[in-house]
Amino acid sequence: MASQLRTLGARTCLASFSPSSSPSSSPSSSSTHLYLFRPRASFHELVSHSPRGPPDPCPGPGPAYAHANAPAPVADGYRRLGLSFTPEQRVSKNLTGLIPHVMEDGSKQLERALKMIRTRQTGIDKYLYLSTIKSQNADLFYRLLMDHGKEMMPLVYTPTIGDVCLQYSTIYTRPEALYISIKQRKSIRTILRNWPYPNPEICVVTDGSRILGLGDLGVNGVGIPIGKLALYTAAAGIHPSKTLPIVLDCGTANETNLKDPLYLGMRTKRPSVAEQQEFMDEFMEAVADVYPDMVVQFEDFESEKAFNYLDRYRNTHKCFNDDIQGTGAVVLAGYISAANLSGVPIDEQRLVFMGAGSAGVGVAKQLVEYYTKRGLSEQAAKDKFWLVDTKGLVTKDRGDKLAEHKKYFARTDNNGHQFRTLEQVIEYVKPSALVGLTATFGVFTESVIRALKASVDAGGLGRRPILFPLSNPLTKAECTFEQAVNWTDGTALFASGSPFSNYTVKAGDSTITYYPNQGNNVYVFPGIGLGAILAKASRVTDNMIYTSAASLAASLNADEIHKGLIYPRIERVREASIIVAREVMKAARRDGVSMLPESKWLEWEEWGDAALNKYIKAHVYDPTL
Repeated sequence: MASQLRTLGARTCLASFSPSSSPSSSPSSSSTHLYLFRPRASFHELVSHSPRGPPDPCPGPGPAYAHANAPAPVADGYRRLGLSFTPEQRVSKNLTGLIPHVMEDGSKQLERALKMIRTRQTGIDKYLYLSTIKSQNADLFYRLLMDHGKEMMPLVYTPTIGDVCLQYSTIYTRPEALYISIKQRKSIRTILRNWPYPNPEICVVTDGSRILGLGDLGVNGVGIPIGKLALYTAAAGIHPSKTLPIVLDCGTANETNLKDPLYLGMRTKRPSVAEQQEFMDEFMEAVADVYPDMVVQFEDFESEKAFNYLDRYRNTHKCFNDDIQGTGAVVLAGYISAANLSGVPIDEQRLVFMGAGSAGVGVAKQLVEYYTKRGLSEQAAKDKFWLVDTKGLVTKDRGDKLAEHKKYFARTDNNGHQFRTLEQVIEYVKPSALVGLTATFGVFTESVIRALKASVDAGGLGRRPILFPLSNPLTKAECTFEQAVNWTDGTALFASGSPFSNYTVKAGDSTITYYPNQGNNVYVFPGIGLGAILAKASRVTDNMIYTSAASLAASLNADEIHKGLIYPRIERVREASIIVAREVMKAARRDGVSMLPESKWLEWEEWGDAALNKYIKAHVYDPTL
């Protein structure tokens, strides 16, 4: 129906818009969108004045969403420039008096935002303030993430995001994602088209069934896709309007949520595995139909579904699983760097994995591929790994029914002996590396870590143990950085899933500072997604994932190597992501899945990596204030 305006106050109006893309829609249109907005300047007038391009999916007060094909509602768009409007702009847009007289540049806005964030006492409070900034000035939000990544990224993702998800239904203020319930399975295409920004390029989707190490949080797990996509923008420069967070609501097994009157999801138990599979099939078919060019990242599905969905869709859809493949790639990159520093020849390494879920098996398989590329047979590579779960060492003859994904690594050389504890496995295997993906705090005890060090020391002087407690959030970490330093006498090559602070110890009259490494997936998944998008990849191949790890390991600079770091500093994550994206693009071409014209590739080959780097940088979002 035609727009109708009714004055409700000094500046507030009520508008009724047809969902048609045409401004002259028929009066008989059956559905409308009602919005409260300020009529002084149109949304598009305000945005077109700014060089920033389309806004983020929640531009501020008023309605967060409209159908992508509908006329855009007017919003408080002046907040996108805030105090940066010049006097002339304020006059031309009738903003005089609506904002303070002072005119500020971006540095002042950053200074004020940082001060306000730092005055807040808890991670949740800091997250909520950042979310407010994101809703009002996306450029400021992403500038904060890029310029102060070490401080800000833990606030928008791990470890803070775990607390956010636990409390999501309580702290909810506005929609930031698509929420698709299994009861809406016949309307998935319509829901996808309701996303207000056309042609998203990257989607992160979860069903909330295994959020970090926190279990089944149901729809509260939507914080994970929101946080991941903020990192896609900050780390790889994918424009926020091209990102799409989705949560699939199939109910929850979480009794606390089921009893919570504020819980935002379906208050029902999850249906059968078969019914959830049918729903997922319908979702993936709808995505391919509505957004055929979009890359889909699976996130935090419980283990069996995670492996099943990846195997089911990887050859027919543009998709990958960050828990399985992304974690595997980032750990492989760290392992390559750590092994080179360990003093233990890489082909002599023996690895124990505590945790045999989707992440543990995914990481181990990624490392097996690395060894096969070094010339080992698959069996010889697989024999370097011992996986441990809650029942002990995973063996073929343990007596229990093994989950399908564990069978690949089940040992057959245990001669009938069963090793029920991690200490027993360490004593039996005498490993050089210990990787934790258990979501169990403190499972790497002092006796375990000292036994690991002893097994490495037995090989000769100068050897260092590799110790990766990778579970998130910090409350689920297998050990702390301080413990790792103290229990290995400072020799551990350490990487964790969540960030730890530097640790300084006294050594006589001086001090020694130890630097932790964070095996954060943000080092790889943004580059994988960006590379797949820019290569126009028809699917995401195993070789593209492997290449992301190898290129990350090669991206350390001289200073980082000198300090014994095994990952780039987080301040260099955008630079590292460009390198990863470039190599992923080239891998897509080698695998025959890049849909870019061959002439373009030949041109880049002639000019080298510099030309491809230039192409990538020309396509990334770099917020200016």
